Amino acid sequence: MASIADNLLTVRQRIGAACVAAGRAPSSVRLLAVSKTYGAQEVLAAHSAGQCAFGENYIQEGIEKITALSPQVFTPPLFPALDWHCIGPIQSNKTKGVAQHFDWVQSLDRLKIAQRLNEQRPPHLPPLQVCIQVNVDGGANKSGVEPQHALELALALQELPALKLRGLMCIPEPADFAQTLEVMGQAKVLFDQLNAYSHNGKSLGLDTLSMGMTADLEAAIQAGSTMVRVGTAIFGKR
Repeated sequence: MASIADNLLTVRQRIGAACVAAGRAPSSVRLLAVSKTYGAQEVLAAHSAGQCAFGENYIQEGIEKITALSPQVFTPPLFPALDWHCIGPIQSNKTKGVAQHFDWVQSLDRLKIAQRLNEQRPPHLPPLQVCIQVNVDGGANKSGVEPQHALELALALQELPALKLRGLMCIPEPADFAQTLEVMGQAKVLFDQLNAYSHNGKSLGLDTLSMGMTADLEAAIQAGSTMVRVGTAIFGKR
């Protein structure tokens, strides 16, 4: 069985090859290791292989890992430091834990949740980095703001000082390469439209388009993704 370090190397090679095929620099795409259902030891193994950014779908499980590996508990402190992304849905009663522990939220799709995160972000921490989750292909049972409402939410987020809007995140329905590329291309168009918007001479300055997972990262990179979220190919099937 391949080790987590071996798997990370393979994933990075896939990212590199996809970037070359798309005429992009490999450094233009960041890797988020999705560590949901895996423990602190697996995170440590990935960190030892050079991975620092980790995504968690389940908030309480994520908080437990974040706490266990924090400088206050785990010594000596890990270097480089871990960067924790919440990529799952957030209910109102879970916002405080997210605001206190995570560095990023990629699954933001409601102003109410954003306002709670803003109010509950501890003042000694830097702003919470956030992405708006967009339901780009209109899946009836999926989270995410409708594309036509993304600008409205983005502008509202600019008024929340404890949050920093970084970009968009999407999770298209599984499809073949051509269909996936088309849908992700729509997300890239929306991303570019938002970045082209200017109000009083100030733009949104987005730099993150988070899309692509184990099965479709090549299509995502061709479409313009700047961050792929990979779990299975690194940690194994759940």
